Amino acid sequence: MKKIPQRTCVGCNTQKNKSDLIRIVINKEGNIFIDKTGKANGRGAYICNNPECLEKAIKSKRIERSFEKEISNEIYDDLRKEIVE
Repeated sequence: MKKIPQRTCVGCNTQKNKSDLIRIVINKEGNIFIDKTGKANGRGAYICNNPECLEKAIKSKRIERSFEKEISNEIYDDLRKEIVE
């Protein structure tokens, strides 16, 4: 049986299947975006498809810590739109 990869949500800190989470990526140029394929190059952070998890991650700045970079409100707004849909 094939092993299903597990990842930890940066919002609620629970482990879930990689396919159930949304991947946020920062590439070498410093651009932050949502990776729908799960295969984009760069450092990734995972978050549940849940607005509460996103708000927790924003409030505690866990996404910023994961990427070691300050994140603009525009990127957080894009994430909110993606998660609500």
